Amino acid sequence: MAFCYFDFHRIRTVLLSSLSNSVERLALAWLFPVYFVEKDDKLDLLTHILQDEKLDQVLVFARTKHGSDKIARKLHKDNISAEAIHGNKSQNARQTALSNFKNKKTRVLVATDIAARGIDIDDLKYVINFELSDVSETYVHRIGRTGRAGAEGTSISFVDGLDLVNLRNTEKLIGKKIPVVKDHPFHPEKLVEQKRDSNNKPFVPKPKPQKKEDINFKKPKKKVFYRKK
Repeated sequence: MAFCYFDFHRIRTVLLSSLSNSVERLALAWLFPVYFVEKDDKLDLLTHILQDEKLDQVLVFARTKHGSDKIARKLHKDNISAEAIHGNKSQNARQTALSNFKNKKTRVLVATDIAARGIDIDDLKYVINFELSDVSETYVHRIGRTGRAGAEGTSISFVDGLDLVNLRNTEKLIGKKIPVVKDHPFHPEKLVEQKRDSNNKPFVPKPKPQKKEDINFKKPKKKVFYRKK
């Protein structure tokens, strides 16, 4: 699939200019958009967005350690420099990855929320939520890592069927509807809400055991014994 050029600044300008007053415009400055996308298309959407070379330093948040490694491997495969940090990495490996990211030797740093604690990059401009957290307050903490000290920053979130509940909870917390960007090649016609299991996969309920009457269960006839006279 051919990648088309993506301009964060154009999208942000359009969203801000659509609001009627300065108060709303100021509020939206921190309410960066979401992208509806099927779970299986998220990695391709990330690569698509990173074709914009203006995104020279991007912090990507993932829910799990395994997911962080998977994202970093995919980006490497697509010739995008990336490293993952999480609890299974040694302290030395995490420090090296963070140093490479700060010095822009590595373009993308993929991190879990726990591993990202303590990361302080003053001029970080771009944050991507590959998945939304189950804790709504985490959204605010994540996007707060960009645009510090009055600097311009951009954060976007990928939302699949598993993230729809978390999106609603986040909007309830901040009291605003977060705008949806549809202008990308992976936007689904309809996103179906799904529940998430402990392995970060769609929850599949176990089939209920069949009732006896449903399987034509017949009780055995009781044998009648007669006492001999």
